[in-house]
Amino acid sequence: MIRVTVWNEFVHEREYEGIRQVYPDGIHGCIAGFLGAASDISVRCATLDMPGQGISGEILADTDVLIWWGHARHEEVTDENVRLIRDNVLSGMGLIALHSAHFSKVMKALLGTSMTLRWRNGDSEKLWCTAPYHPIAAGVPECIEIPREEMYGEFFDIPKPDDVVFTGWFKGGEVFRSGCTFTRGMGKIFYFQPGHEEYPVYHMPEIQRIITNAVRWAAPSVRLSSPPQCTEC
Repeated sequence: MIRVTVWNEFVHEREYEGIRQVYPDGIHGCIAGFLGAASDISVRCATLDMPGQGISGEILADTDVLIWWGHARHEEVTDENVRLIRDNVLSGMGLIALHSAHFSKVMKALLGTSMTLRWRNGDSEKLWCTAPYHPIAAGVPECIEIPREEMYGEFFDIPKPDDVVFTGWFKGGEVFRSGCTFTRGMGKIFYFQPGHEEYPVYHMPEIQRIITNAVRWAAPSVRLSSPPQCTEC
């Protein structure tokens, strides 16, 4: 059984009625719902307002894959929690960072770049599968039409990915490396761009398939008891 923790700020869904209508149980609740339907995945949810911000050494030790959705409150995540997550990824825990989690303190700590990009709200996206051989792309069509999405565009300041599994094209002409994999220590990382909170992207079966595939891909085959030493992290 793959043990997944879905972490979400859970801020926008409480502050804005339109977003609450899209995700009445929170973005984390939506993701946990479709992942929990898989027979090989067990799911718990964590949010920023929980004790310890929903993060502890015990929780992470019991997590094979951490899914992270953040946007408005990146800086409120404590440095201690960032260190805990980084160390667990280096030890083998998988990490899936969704949409605006690219700019989280966790991703900056692991990838070591500014993680900046160009953005514009209110667009549509054609999500092209550019690595159909990758396990995350299994059973995914060559192009997914996302009717409404926030535009993320290049230049995206990330280190060279292991694979660019998906590339987004927006109606304004911008392109973006929308699904990228990385390896840090023993841990696998997948960054996936679609999922702006105003739009029902996580309700789309194709997007659910990608995230479910990513969980299975990122789950560790080996987990170290302590992280490898990394002087650059």
